[in-house]
Amino acid sequence: MTSSSPPPVWCYRRAACFPVCTTSTVKSAMISWPRVVLFGDSITQFAFEANGWGATLANKLVRKCDVLNRGLSGYNTRWAKHILPKLIAKSNSETTAAVTIFFGANDSSLKEENPQQHVPLDEYADNLRTMIRYLQSLDITPDRLILIAPPPIYEPSWEKQCFTKGYKLNRLNSIAGEYAKACVRVGQDCGTEVLDLWTLMQEGGQDYTVYLSDGLHLSDKGNEFLESKLWPILEQKLSALPFLLPYWMDVDNKNPEPSLFPNCTEKKEEES
Repeated sequence: MTSSSPPPVWCYRRAACFPVCTTSTVKSAMISWPRVVLFGDSITQFAFEANGWGATLANKLVRKCDVLNRGLSGYNTRWAKHILPKLIAKSNSETTAAVTIFFGANDSSLKEENPQQHVPLDEYADNLRTMIRYLQSLDITPDRLILIAPPPIYEPSWEKQCFTKGYKLNRLNSIAGEYAKACVRVGQDCGTEVLDLWTLMQEGGQDYTVYLSDGLHLSDKGNEFLESKLWPILEQKLSALPFLLPYWMDVDNKNPEPSLFPNCTEKKEEES
């Protein structure tokens, strides 16, 4: 935002942590939606496909905030920590209502079979901490962050995927579990909530293979499972966000502006 650009208008009544209306010139101001940023690898990138967990969240949050998909297929935390500052900066941190950080499925690849994506366990944990500290430096507090641990691996199915591409099996469920535990520890240390997908999907000895489409990525049931666990956490964090802009029956069709932007109109009257 340049010095000559008008600041955004936050219309209808906002939560205390967000501005209501920051300009008295309504016509020159922009309406700026709060945003939830989904940052992760392919499981995030695919989240907006049909029946995807991200698409379901976006539908539930329509007219409350934008849900931005910043999933990058094949990426790991070594690369992600350099990308995050290009996605969220001081200029847009105030409008960031929540961030999910969902990496580990690629980091946990076996080094000897997949050195291109592998990140050592300790470095993986440090990279997560680095990203959390960066967001905190922008005043995005830990209560607005959610870490998501990688899901389990079903090795027979994933091995078939590897073979079709000329590779050996390059991921193991036990190793994915170590990365999931590291993710949980980082969340505990940093005070952020963690959705431990690896543990939840295998809880009680349930058949977790139904949650996976190819042994690694999520099936329709897996997307539904993730969304069902993530939504209660997000809903609590975003509960103060109102429905943006008035209900259409409340708009004065003959003189719409005052009823469309009541908070801004009130501010203009106070300043006059």
